[in-house]
Amino acid sequence: MNPIPGLASRSLQLSDLLVLDVTRISPLGWLAVGCLIAYLAGAVSLWVRGRRWSVLGTISFVLGCVAWFAATGLAVNDYASDLITALVFQVITLLVAAPPLLLMGSPGRLLLRATPHRGLGCLVLRAAIAAQRSRAARILLHPIVAILVAIVALPGLFFTDAISWIMAAPGGHQVLLALLLAFGVIGGAPLWALDPLPRKPSFGVRLAGAFLELQIHALFGLVLLRSASGMLSWYAAEPEGWGISRALDQSLSGSLVWTYGQLPLIVVLIITLSKWRRSDMRGARHRQLAEDEALDAYNAYLAQAADPVASGTTRKDPA
Repeated sequence: MNPIPGLASRSLQLSDLLVLDVTRISPLGWLAVGCLIAYLAGAVSLWVRGRRWSVLGTISFVLGCVAWFAATGLAVNDYASDLITALVFQVITLLVAAPPLLLMGSPGRLLLRATPHRGLGCLVLRAAIAAQRSRAARILLHPIVAILVAIVALPGLFFTDAISWIMAAPGGHQVLLALLLAFGVIGGAPLWALDPLPRKPSFGVRLAGAFLELQIHALFGLVLLRSASGMLSWYAAEPEGWGISRALDQSLSGSLVWTYGQLPLIVVLIITLSKWRRSDMRGARHRQLAEDEALDAYNAYLAQAADPVASGTTRKDPA
């Protein structure tokens, strides 16, 4: 695929990858637009009926859809077959950047609150509740799945050169992006979701999962930074017309992993530690109140036992 006309004489710039051409938006890009419209329609319907819905949650979901569209609906989607940097940008966005924003928008709660409880809406609600309570959901939302997703989606695909096989297959690129988004939502749900989940991991498990994912991303980014060009057979040739070498292209992709790819996980660590501390402080206050109440009750019992009038006994006159 040839780059945008006019780029042959200058080096790659981020703005070149963010060009919008409506006629070349992928199906995944249109799906992002559809999800955004459906979410806003649900939120507006609640506001019109005078029911509360989080503005911050709405903003978060909108930003998630924007990130999703940026990875699949802009020029970067076309140029991922030429540039490793473009492909890695898509992978990181759909795997670790867009899912947290989508999950913090609580789309599940919005579905339950905004969907009509009659007709087709009733069937949709029953299907959603059945899926939420299913055994498959409990398995997919296990914290270990997030770690497996990080291993398969980054080192697994790139170090085995499976990416080249996928890119060579008809429609393989778009199928890969769809799976990455699904895996990102599944893997991110235990860390980010505000909707009720069939399995709620402890703070310790969340910290361990986020820390392990950080190490996987760090290793993956380091290999991209330090390895020679030609690691992937699909990207063996030099990217003609972009003004950069393949080695620089690969190094830029590694830098993306180390910066853009690590940031969401660092935020997870900070938020989880903060929530864990607040939870421990609330627990300590509740335990202290319970102990104080028990001590007060015991002191009242001792006072009552020591008071002969309160205990119902009278002292007789010795005469």
